Amino acid sequence: MTYLDFDKLAAMDGKAFRNTDPYPWTNPAALLTEAGYAALLDSMPTTDQMTPQFGQARSHGQKPHDRYSLEYRPGIDISPAWQGFIDELQSDEYHAFIKKMFGRGLFKLNFHWHYAPTGASVSPHCDAQRKLGSHIFYFSSPETWSPQWGGDTVILDDHGAFDRKSAPAFEDFPDAYEGESVGNYSLLFQRQAKSWHGVREITCPEGMHRKVFIVVINDRVRAAVRRVKGRLKGEELRDV
Repeated sequence: MTYLDFDKLAAMDGKAFRNTDPYPWTNPAALLTEAGYAALLDSMPTTDQMTPQFGQARSHGQKPHDRYSLEYRPGIDISPAWQGFIDELQSDEYHAFIKKMFGRGLFKLNFHWHYAPTGASVSPHCDAQRKLGSHIFYFSSPETWSPQWGGDTVILDDHGAFDRKSAPAFEDFPDAYEGESVGNYSLLFQRQAKSWHGVREITCPEGMHRKVFIVVINDRVRAAVRRVKGRLKGEELRDV
């Protein structure tokens, strides 16, 4: 089975993506094949496999991003469908897609699942500088999830008003763009100095969750610089 629709990936315009306001983002439908999406939806990891992350303090006074989280690592107990999808994400074809969209290579991919219960939200924030961006795949089925319950990723434009190390509320932003998240949608965005985004409070019934799978695109150059700085700092400490 094929999970990614490689023809649709090939057809996407990297230059148009990079020229999108207020920063590069796109919310395409059906980047997963119909059969692939159904197979993944039917074999989602369970919350028993996940780590609860609730009430954890965030930098700059932002509200906690409450959720259940599962980090992918080789050998993890997931379905053959999910392993097949992750194998495709590690393929040369997907690497070429990200390189085309971001206009550069030298990145490393990590993967994780996040499940958010009712009352949870993702407060407006800018991602860490080690990231080049993220590709969020949504797994809220239209058969079981109402759009009125929320779950859309909100792209926010502060018009340069806020320090990225601050904690504005959604209503503080003059412009907000909400992508589609119910059904076979994904959202790709590139981190920039003011790439504010978040998710408004979820209002689904108890026992249900907003479910996403996130491809984190990390900057290998910045990671290498951090490793060198860490080694140098360690040497300095040993010399004292």
